[in-house]
Amino acid sequence: MKTRTILNYTLAVLLIATASSCDLNEVPVDTATNDAVFGSESGLELYANSFYNLLPDPDVGVFQIDDNSDLVARNGVDNYLAVNALSPVTSSGWSVNDWSSVRNINYFIENTEKSTVASKNHYLGVARFFRALFYFDKVKRFGDVPWIDRTIDVKDDASLYGPRMNRYEVMDKVLADLNFAIDNITLTSDPSVTRITKNVARAYKTRIALFEASWRKYHTEDNKQATANAWYEEVVKEANAITGYTLHSSAPDRSYREMFIAKSAYTDETILSVALSASLQIYSSANRRFISPTYGNRPSLTRRFINTYLNLDGTPFTSKAGYETTPFVEEVKNRDLRLKQTIRTGDYTRTENGAPVIAPPNFTQTYTGYQPIKWCYDERFPFDDESRNDNAHIIMRYAEVLLNKAEALAELDKMTAAEWTGTIGALRKRAGITGATLTTVPTTADPYMVSFFAGKFTDPVLLEVLRERGTEMVFEGLRPDDLRRWKLGKLFQEAPMNGMYVPSLGEYDLNGDGKNDVYFYQGTKPTSTTPGIAFVDVSPSTAVGRIQLSKGTSGEVIWNPGAREWADKKYLWPIPEPDRIRNPALGQNPGW
Repeated sequence: MKTRTILNYTLAVLLIATASSCDLNEVPVDTATNDAVFGSESGLELYANSFYNLLPDPDVGVFQIDDNSDLVARNGVDNYLAVNALSPVTSSGWSVNDWSSVRNINYFIENTEKSTVASKNHYLGVARFFRALFYFDKVKRFGDVPWIDRTIDVKDDASLYGPRMNRYEVMDKVLADLNFAIDNITLTSDPSVTRITKNVARAYKTRIALFEASWRKYHTEDNKQATANAWYEEVVKEANAITGYTLHSSAPDRSYREMFIAKSAYTDETILSVALSASLQIYSSANRRFISPTYGNRPSLTRRFINTYLNLDGTPFTSKAGYETTPFVEEVKNRDLRLKQTIRTGDYTRTENGAPVIAPPNFTQTYTGYQPIKWCYDERFPFDDESRNDNAHIIMRYAEVLLNKAEALAELDKMTAAEWTGTIGALRKRAGITGATLTTVPTTADPYMVSFFAGKFTDPVLLEVLRERGTEMVFEGLRPDDLRRWKLGKLFQEAPMNGMYVPSLGEYDLNGDGKNDVYFYQGTKPTSTTPGIAFVDVSPSTAVGRIQLSKGTSGEVIWNPGAREWADKKYLWPIPEPDRIRNPALGQNPGW
């Protein structure tokens, strides 16, 4: 059964105004207000609701984060990767306002600890969960950060102007906060899947502990490899403790996608979401950002990534002779059913004012031909042109927990047939895949996957877990952090922005309906008798914003978004220069 509760992020505005501030030098002193808030459970709950602002903004959503990764061709290059764009002058995330959230949380913790409300530990658990999230994001961005666990004001020079704490010590404190949250949050389930429950804290712990384990293992410059396994063990322990969830399953050809276009989150798999509402005008911009040719990043998946989707019989697509030159209309057949639920293929249709419209990949909207549909409504109006999506914004689901556990087991060399069947096998079964891959732990590494990860991984079990992580979690905001924790940042720059294979110049039918959809040409724009056909000029050019074919008049579509630049110093953002000037003790991250 699906239920929906609108989580209003503006709750506790009055309390924040009196009991918090966006400036660290304002300290609340209103005793009457303090007693009203911390003297009752309703006051504690109302204040704690203000912490939900730390969750991802549903307008931009988790769905746009992967645009900046090795899996996606997008419009332009983000400042993170553009040549000479990121610097101490352009960096952000360290201002007084950026730290106001932790002050708000610490003020709540200090006062709640003195409260006589019997249920206070539950709310302390919620507060410490959000403090863990806050510091996890800061550590990912900057590495060493000051650990502040009390309310501070402008006179507290030791905190405001002191040095940063080692990131590994901070992460130990993050782990302690998560453990406290798990031990003390009393809410175990929530029909709206919008509240922080014990299982939400456990699920986030699997995500955070996996990041930290990988960072310690692969960022060897800090010599923390020996401590990585303890964090992998935490992932497995917490994943096993999560109860009450399963993989959403209706039919293999729709189970996956219907989770992302449902107005109310499916509670069988969704662990945490933000519920949106047309009646309350709480929206996201999913359709507009994925489909509009003029708004957002216009993301398209790359052929390099599409090749990782298995055949329905569980064999690698790249094991088939001639896969490199297989045209789009053929390469998408008999594949992992998540593929047709992630991009436009075959018989995909949309509607315009309720009327069905055949919708092949549209080269006025896609750069590679692999056009996403995962988070998008099929109706065009008004969603493609306005930010009006009211489908639930999923932040955490059980599939990720299974993948986190599987990766940790692979890294610990503890993957058994039973564990494989219950994690990777279960995900593949839901996707319509058959064969031995559902129950048999792999023993041979797929050469394509070894190459896909630039030779970083050669273990056959881990490679298949990571294949599954990509196909299952694409456009859910995890990929950039994955590349950073695996120390594979070079893929931000080196991964090709390649698309479908084009045998020669001319017209092509992309969905097999007998009508041509795109015309690839060079030189003078040709004429066509096909109404609505998209013309793509692939004339030789090195200009930014042009599409080429890899072999001139044939080959893979190659999109040129502009120059991308990677340097290992980008694993951490630079400390912004204005904040270094204000606080010289901060120092600067390596290479900046």
